[in-house]
This record gives sequence, C-alpha cells and structure tokens, in this order.
Amino acid sequence: MTHATPGTAIAMGGIANLRDLGGWRTADGRVTRHGVVFRSAGLGWAEPPDLAGVSALGIRTVYDLRSVREREESPERLPDLATGVVVDVLGDQLQAVPAHMLDLLDDPPRATAALRDGVAEALLEQAYRDIVTLDSAHCAYRRLFSGLLDGDARAALIHCTTGKDRTGWAAAALLLMLGVPQDDVLAEYLLTNEQLLPALAPLFQRFADGGGDPAVLRPVLGVQASYLRTALDLVHAEHGGVAGYFEHALGLDAGWQQQARAELLVA
Repeated sequence: MTHATPGTAIAMGGIANLRDLGGWRTADGRVTRHGVVFRSAGLGWAEPPDLAGVSALGIRTVYDLRSVREREESPERLPDLATGVVVDVLGDQLQAVPAHMLDLLDDPPRATAALRDGVAEALLEQAYRDIVTLDSAHCAYRRLFSGLLDGDARAALIHCTTGKDRTGWAAAALLLMLGVPQDDVLAEYLLTNEQLLPALAPLFQRFADGGGDPAVLRPVLGVQASYLRTALDLVHAEHGGVAGYFEHALGLDAGWQQQARAELLVA
C-alpha cells in the first residue's frame, strides 16, 4: 500500500497512529521508500482483522520499544509471518513518563494537580533527553536501525505504547539521517496529534469523569514541537548533529549511513 501524500494515516481500527515513513523528499531530491518502514501505537488492542491488515502491508518484523512492564500489561500481538524484536529504549530509566503514561488515568484528580502549570511539558522534555542519552536507548536504537537494513527482515513496523515518543524519535532520527529537511520531519512528528489523539477520546472522557482536567493530558498523550527540539538540541550539543549521533552514540558510522540512504531512498 502506498500513498501520494506522505504521512497519510493508514486506517486499521485497533491500531492507532499507523503510517508509512515513505514519500518524504530529501534535500537532494530523493524520496524515502514506501512500504519499508512503518510506525504505529501498540498492537496490544489489535483484533485479527487489524493484524491481517498489517500483514497485507508486507510487514515481517515488528520492533517493540516498550518496557518490560508495558509488555506484561499489554502483551504483543503479532501479525502472521511477522517476527517480534524487543528493543527496550527506557530500560535504564524505569520511571520515565512514556513508560508509565496510562498510569495517569488511575487517579485523575491527583494527576491534574501534579501535571498542571507546565510540569507535564517539563517531564516529557526530560524523557526526550533520556531517549537520546540512556545506554539502553543507544542499544535499542542501534539494534532497530541496524535491523532495517537486513533484507530478510523488511518491511518493518516500529511501535511503543502510543507510538509518539520513543517511536517518534526513531522516525525523526531516521528521516533526518536520510536527509529529509527538519521542517518536514517536524511536520511528520506532529501528525501524531491528528492520528492518535482522536483514538484516545475515551481515555480523555474517563479522565474527566473521574474528576480530572483533560487539558493536562494533552501534553502527555500528544506531542509538541518543543519535545523533538529538546532531543535535537541535545544531539547537536553532544554529537554535532544527527549524523554524529548515529556514528558516536549508536555506532552506525558514515559507511552505514551511506548504505541506509542507498537502500531506503529512491530517485
């Protein structure tokens, strides 16, 4: 399945935030290849028709970026013929917000008091620093990106719980390394607010019914440009840019990056 407009949502009832990373134009005029790398929220709520739809996309490897606890609470559901690969990004920071997002629903008044006045945004920005700097994140993303060039494993789906932070960074870093301009990468990243938040409407309603202010959930369950910019600022400060991040933090050098561009871009 391909789409003329990059970032087009792929409708799959029980799988939110699903889209192909193909179709984005690079600064040198090439285009990211369709049907090779997809991103989504978790598959734990997927029904058999959804999984059949994922299979129909040609997906044969599913990268699960979630923590042990997340995987226990919502076990993976794999489409037929697909192999699951666990790459726990936040294994070294078990208290990071993305790994405990749905816990907020347990006590809406307490969460409302704790997350207002910019606290939620600050916690998410710290989570993005963790995603860039933790050793567990380096190991996870190294395995993920290396696997994308394994011809026997493609096409691939990348997901975490909501498919927005750990997955969002994976998508952004990959597109930037391939040469997609930063403004377009940010646009792709922000599509999560259109493609995920409507699917979470029942969670917002349950939070309100429990005495919480749904407005405090939006910066936690959605994304903001400041989150991605926090990660990018750190990457530039510590590694001189995304190419340096791939080489020095992930161990994927210039030769690997050249190979990735050859395999994941089309003229």
